[in-house]
Amino acid sequence: MFGKGKRPAHRIDTLVSRTVQLQGDLVFSGGMHLEGHIRGNVSSTDGMLSVSEHGVIEGTVDVPRVELQGHVTGNIHAREQLSLGPRAQVHGDVAYGALQMSVGATVNGRLLKVAGDIEPKLLSSGEVR
Repeated sequence: MFGKGKRPAHRIDTLVSRTVQLQGDLVFSGGMHLEGHIRGNVSSTDGMLSVSEHGVIEGTVDVPRVELQGHVTGNIHAREQLSLGPRAQVHGDVAYGALQMSVGATVNGRLLKVAGDIEPKLLSSGEVR
């Protein structure tokens, strides 16, 4: 159903298929799997986001747990866990609680560890507060 690539190991409540192109901000709850293209910010207070190798996000990602195989152009704030697969590409700053990065993944930006109660605020201009 999700192609030949690695399948997410969590519950999926929302699927954005490969043929979908969404323009605008997206707020979700639970688990979401992205195979399509989103031009806008993606956020969740309690969710898990998986992005396939075909998935693309152009905007800020603010989700507690992120599993990325595809592309993000924008900052990522994964306060619990971020997993970058071998084809993952990030063009922006990344704030994370725990980080798993496979050989081949690329991050063109800063990596910022979220420590305890102090979480860096990534701004679209690239500044950190």
